[in-house]
Amino acid sequence: MAKLVVTSPPYNLGKPYETRLDLDEYLAQQRRVITECVRVLHDRGSICWQVGNFVENGEIIPLDVILYPIFAALHLHLRNRIVWHFGHGLHASKRFSGRYEVILWFTKGHDYTFNLDAVRVPQKYPQKKYFKGPKKGQLSGHPLGKNPSDVWEIPNVKANHVEKTSHPCQFPVELVERLVLAMTEEGDWVLDPFIGVGTTAIAALMHGRRAIGAEIVPEYVRIARERIEMAERGTLRVRPMARSVYDPDAPGESLPPQVVRLGPAPSLSLPGDTRNSATLLRP
Repeated sequence: MAKLVVTSPPYNLGKPYETRLDLDEYLAQQRRVITECVRVLHDRGSICWQVGNFVENGEIIPLDVILYPIFAALHLHLRNRIVWHFGHGLHASKRFSGRYEVILWFTKGHDYTFNLDAVRVPQKYPQKKYFKGPKKGQLSGHPLGKNPSDVWEIPNVKANHVEKTSHPCQFPVELVERLVLAMTEEGDWVLDPFIGVGTTAIAALMHGRRAIGAEIVPEYVRIARERIEMAERGTLRVRPMARSVYDPDAPGESLPPQVVRLGPAPSLSLPGDTRNSATLLRP
């Protein structure tokens, strides 16, 4: 059973990896995939569905809003609507430029895995102390850092990003890392039904989890294999979780890319007809 399902499905925008569908047909397709994900989800597991907007004739339709009823009908529980903010993207001329997308985090039940300490971020005022009461003079913040909140500022993967591949809408590894660390334990399975170039698998494997995913584009399967093999050789570079968003006034404070080094593992298996689909497995 998968402890975590995390994915970014096609937005029905007619990208190279998708066929643009009537919106009702798109929702029916999403319902079939989501239903299967729930079927294989651990009782203490989570589903994180990262989406943006469907755009038609200049009008936007928030996909998280129209997808929510599907999850609710399957009796999942919405824990957070996480806003992923990024600084770069398309420049709009007839509306404000979009600079955020959404992660819907659902759990299967009320008893679920959530490791807040694993994903705490530095306090804004780490030396702040209580000024009165029985704790006067003691540090008021948590010693491991603060809750990262439900607004995450993480750069998206654009041309100069260290993780960039040929995929036009690629997950940043650090976005998935935070979800993996918070919602799974070592050895748990992480599933991505639209795994693309393998970002979810890399984030899971970096932290001792097991990864499984599905992808219908052979080129993306090849790239995912290559990225995981690079990680096994210790040559894959990713943007580190601890790196702040670039500040041009303090360029020297930016952390360099992190080199991923995974332990040796059996080859990835690709069951089924690889001309049309592929599944990446790594125990």
